[in-house]
Parts: sequence; structure tokens; C-alpha cells
Amino acid sequence: MSSAACSQNIVVDGLTAFRGRIERMVHRQMSNELAGTVGLVTGASSGIGAATARRLAADGAAVALVARRKERLEELAQTIRADGGTALVVPADVTQRDEALGAVAAAVEEFGRLDTLVNAAGVMFNAPSLDIPLDDWEMMVDLNLKGVLYLVKGALPHLLAAAETEPRRVADVVNISSIAGRFARATVAGYNATKFGVSAATEAWRQEFTKRGVRFSVIEPGATATELFVQRDYMADYASALLSDLEQLRTEDIADAIAYIVENPRRIAVAEIVLRPIDQA
Repeated sequence: MSSAACSQNIVVDGLTAFRGRIERMVHRQMSNELAGTVGLVTGASSGIGAATARRLAADGAAVALVARRKERLEELAQTIRADGGTALVVPADVTQRDEALGAVAAAVEEFGRLDTLVNAAGVMFNAPSLDIPLDDWEMMVDLNLKGVLYLVKGALPHLLAAAETEPRRVADVVNISSIAGRFARATVAGYNATKFGVSAATEAWRQEFTKRGVRFSVIEPGATATELFVQRDYMADYASALLSDLEQLRTEDIADAIAYIVENPRRIAVAEIVLRPIDQA
């Protein structure tokens, strides 16, 4: 083959690959995989929760946005609506049982059903156990663990009902844990306890509801660029040591994993996904 013909083939192959990337991008922007379904996302005012809400809405779901910071939820809802999506703002503190259950009720009242629950709300306070305030340990238990229990308890009747009906005949709960839910480390006792709890509860629920059409999945990310690392001054040294020379995951990476889980055909149940930055040990 002549060098000219070889070059022409390279150009054609390159254009084909380029067109393929564009087509995948357009498909992602215009996906209708979740049309007719309803999702509820906690922690939607920032980070993984906000990225997940945007992704579910882009893929066709009506989304209830749940968090304490109403102003941020309103901004996110405007963005989703401007892109053609549907969003409901539900200001709520999910550490409070009545508010957590009320958030589920508000979503079902507005949209008539609930197909997907993503528990993304969480805090991380890590420090030597002699130094960390007991209030911060309690806050992690209240939000990271009890908040998940409240939301799942409130959502289950609606998820079971959705799993029996069109359009998908399956419902999903995705709980955001952490690699701290798999491996214990010094100075991380409180956070480890809550995230081990989330991972364990998710697996127990998966076994309990596996025959009833509700899929339970847990995602355990490594270091991700969110507000988790800037919530307490005493965490500066911890964050610096952990994140030094580390390329963190992006919140969209976690949202992509969630979309993969909930958009799978009914026959596929993803129990667990662990995501780490490429250079995190």
C-alpha cells in the first residue's frame, strides 16, 4: 500500500473514531433511559449529590433535590430545568426523622412515584480520637448512617410499588459509602464506623429485597474533589497528607457509576463499586 493510501486510511479511521465520540456525547446529553421515572437524591446541594441529580435528570428522570441549603437547591433546579429536565426542591435535614420521611412524601406527592433513591448526603470529620469533638462523631452517625436508615425506611413502600409497574419494573437504592467503609485507618474511627455501617446495611437490604425487584447498591469512592475536606479547620493536616500529589476523582465520575447501576437492564444488579484515583494506594 502506498504511503498516500496509508495516510488516507489513517485520516478516515481518525474521522470515524471522532464521529463515534461525538455520537456518544450526544447520546449521553439526550439519553432517555430513565424517562417516566422519579429519583430522589440527598446531599443534592453540592458534590456527588448535585452531580448525580444533574445526571439522572439529563437521562430523563424527574428528580427531587434534597438538602438543607435551599438556595443551592434552587440554583441546581434552575440549571436542570434550563436543560429541559424536571426538578423539585425539597429543603430538609435528613438527620431529623420527620424531615427525612417528609422529603420522600413530598417527592411522591409531586411526581406520583419513586423509582430511584440515592443517599449521597454525608460528612467526614477525621482527627486523632483524643482531639476530635464528640459532637462531630455524633453528627457523622446522625447524617452518614441514621439519615440513610430514615430515607430507606420511608422510600421502601414506594420503591416496591415502582418495581411492579412500568416503565422499568425495577427500582434502585444507591448508597454512597467510601473506601473507609472497607478499610479502617488510624484517626478515622468515627467515619469508618459510619461507612462500614452503610456498606453492611446495603448488603443486608440487597439480600432482603433481591427477589422483589428493588436493587441495592453501594459505591465506595476514594478521594473525590468535594467539600468533605474543608468542613473543619482541624482537618487541614489530614487533608493535606491525603491529597498531596493526588489526582482526585471528580464528582461526575461517581455520577457516571450511579447512572451505570440504575440504567442497567432489570436482570443486572450491581452490588458494589469501588472507585479510587489512579494514584491513591
